[in-house]
Amino acid sequence: MLKQASTKYRAFPAVDLPNRQWPNNRITRAPIWMSTDLRDGNQSLFEPMNSTQKLRLFQELCAIGFKEIEVGFPSASQTDFNFVRQLINENHIPSDVTIEVLTQAREHLIRQTIEALSGVKRAIVHVYNATSPQFRDVVFSMSQAEVIDLAVQSVKLVKALVAEHPETEWVLQYSPETFSMTELDFALDICNAVTDAWEATPSNKIILNLPATVEAATPNIYADQIEWMHRHLAKRDSIIMSLHPHNDRGTAVAATELALMAGADRVEGCLFGHGERTGNVDLVTLALNLYTQGIDPELDFSNVNKVARLVEECTQLPIHPRHPYVGDLVFTAFSGSHQDAIKKGFAAQKADEPWNVPYLPLDPADVGRTYDSVIRVNSQSGKGGIAYLLETVHGIVMPRRLQIEFAAVVQQYMDASGQEMTADNLWQIFAQSYLNNEANFAYQQHHLFEHGTAQGIRVLMSMQGEPQWITGEGNGPIDAFIHALASTGITVNLHSYEERSMNNTSAGSHAKACAFVELAQVGQTTTVYGVGVDENIITASLKAIISGLNRLNLPLSVYQQAA
Repeated sequence: MLKQASTKYRAFPAVDLPNRQWPNNRITRAPIWMSTDLRDGNQSLFEPMNSTQKLRLFQELCAIGFKEIEVGFPSASQTDFNFVRQLINENHIPSDVTIEVLTQAREHLIRQTIEALSGVKRAIVHVYNATSPQFRDVVFSMSQAEVIDLAVQSVKLVKALVAEHPETEWVLQYSPETFSMTELDFALDICNAVTDAWEATPSNKIILNLPATVEAATPNIYADQIEWMHRHLAKRDSIIMSLHPHNDRGTAVAATELALMAGADRVEGCLFGHGERTGNVDLVTLALNLYTQGIDPELDFSNVNKVARLVEECTQLPIHPRHPYVGDLVFTAFSGSHQDAIKKGFAAQKADEPWNVPYLPLDPADVGRTYDSVIRVNSQSGKGGIAYLLETVHGIVMPRRLQIEFAAVVQQYMDASGQEMTADNLWQIFAQSYLNNEANFAYQQHHLFEHGTAQGIRVLMSMQGEPQWITGEGNGPIDAFIHALASTGITVNLHSYEERSMNNTSAGSHAKACAFVELAQVGQTTTVYGVGVDENIITASLKAIISGLNRLNLPLSVYQQAA
């Protein structure tokens, strides 16, 4: 029972920190960012990423601007070991990016870790052991002296092993796991001991990573702990002090921001907060929080939709529609008073003045979002539940972002007619907008063929009324069709694809499958949806892409080039 909490749980003790400085400090620059999406984030997934997914995400992290990326736990998994070797052997690591790998403080694991890194240009070896009383007494039955000795001997072993590989620039990172639940005096002792064992200097710094492995106190307590360490570490000028906050109390972002004010230099986390239990700290939110305060985050989220879709695809975890900055609904207003204020804010906003639109702390355009979804019809507004009616009456189960896009189309019709929409009205608008929009392109027929390991496709389609065969190859029919279009000068990126069965036959007596694609013209961030319906799912997919092409309204020159 919740009423028993006063006897079952104990409040976390405050830190004795007279004259604490962090409450009066401000964050003035971005920290050193370290992504652990491929390690901490990956180990928390229902189905860990395969090597192809990990490579795609690694390359995206590099493109965003991460200079330090934790790529795995090579001594704990052959899959991780092989992935580290793939990055090195196939030269996937940019010259300005440092990979990091994790290992427990155990001799055979450390040796295997160094083996995995053979030949890399620069690497961070991340060694850890647990230090809190809970782990010392309950899990490992070790004294404080034994815990320190384990850490020191492990660091000395790393130092000896890396000396045999002078071709690599080595950096040591040590984490006293469960730091935030460890006595500060003991945390200081073990951190000073490993700093001495590594023989850290201002030109050869050690990374001391101080994790809130389990978030157990309010964010100000973590800030106090970090400032206490910042003041007391013996060789502070030889140390990069790093944060690794988890989100058990739901305050990891706040704890990180306060800890940066308290003197930390570096932050470890995952793009959208993936990780064990409630996750690691959310780096996208942290970075864009800085951006809204006029601070360059040194990470590029100007096309955050693309990043979000890739992470969803690789992790198979959805991003919450109300996720800060990124969720499908964060730039959507349902309330009439909110809609009115936002509209007036847009009208008053001048390009050369600071952003000042009510309810929107960030300009959606800065992260590749558009204003089209800001004003949306609500199912509770009395004007009809668009998605609900289309699904229950006509069998169309729209993806969330298509719901937002189509609602804006419906809103235009409703504003013009002033009448409430019926299910049949909605179907007519949907069909006109997505299924029968053949102004520039129209599907006629296609043929598949095999070419070695590639899938080939020949498609007959109408381009501005003129029939034309186009041919392409790819890793499947859809990819082959995208390549076929590119051969004619029509270049698009496919951001998402879904296929669903229809629950009835509104689109035709034999229609059973519905395909949804989200497209963007190459070099553009604005996406549109296309929808295709057919008895054959491949045909439905091709029709969906053509539907999207018509909605993109490509310049006439593209049509002329394609014709």
